[in-house]
Amino acid sequence: MVLLTVTTYLCYLVIAIPLTIWVARTLSRNGRIFLVDVFHGNEDFADAVNRLLVVGFYLLNLGFVMLFLRIEQPVMSANAVFEALSVKLGIVMLVLGVVHLSNVWVFNSIRRRSREDRLGTPPVAPNAVLRPQTEPPNDYGY
Repeated sequence: MVLLTVTTYLCYLVIAIPLTIWVARTLSRNGRIFLVDVFHGNEDFADAVNRLLVVGFYLLNLGFVMLFLRIEQPVMSANAVFEALSVKLGIVMLVLGVVHLSNVWVFNSIRRRSREDRLGTPPVAPNAVLRPQTEPPNDYGY
């Protein structure tokens, strides 16, 4: 019974840690172009922010993986090993997804605001009113 619990712990760590590393590397590699756009082509700044995000991602998610390691009840069978692993790994994957989506949401908000700032003032004031034409349009639409 102790052997199965330890086996469950080892399997959990052997799967959860590489999964976290793979997700972090994938997000870092594929998110770089997004960050370069957010920071107006400043690649050095985007790379620095990308590295900081990866460190934060590792700290948050690996910390969660470690805190979530504990199993309340001893694992008594091979079936229970798979059940415990499926619950634990499923929750880890959900947390990884939530952290990723929150990062994307925050940077998309920054990107949207920076694009609005780059556009400047609109060509026509938003509260301007166009006067109607005095003559009806002809057959050609003008």
